[in-house]
Amino acid sequence: MKLNEAIGKRIADLMKERGLTAYKLSRMGGVSKQLVYILVKAQHNKVAVDSVYQVAATLGISLKEFFDDPIFDDISD
Repeated sequence: MKLNEAIGKRIADLMKERGLTAYKLSRMGGVSKQLVYILVKAQHNKVAVDSVYQVAATLGISLKEFFDDPIFDDISD
C-alpha cells in the first residue's frame, strides 16, 4: 500500500470509529470537507504533513497517535 492510501484509510478508520462523516469532521473545525475527501480517496500522490496534522488535531489526537498504527508498517512507493 502506498503512503497516501494508508493515510486515507487511517483517516477513514478514525472517522468510522467516531461515527463521523467528512461533513461532520469539517464542521468540527480545522479541515475542509474537500480536504477530507481528497485525503480519504488518496487523490494526490503526495500528502502534506500539515494536512495530516489538521485532521489529527481536529480528531483530538497527535501525529504520533495518528501514525502509530499497523497500516503504516508495510508502506511501498
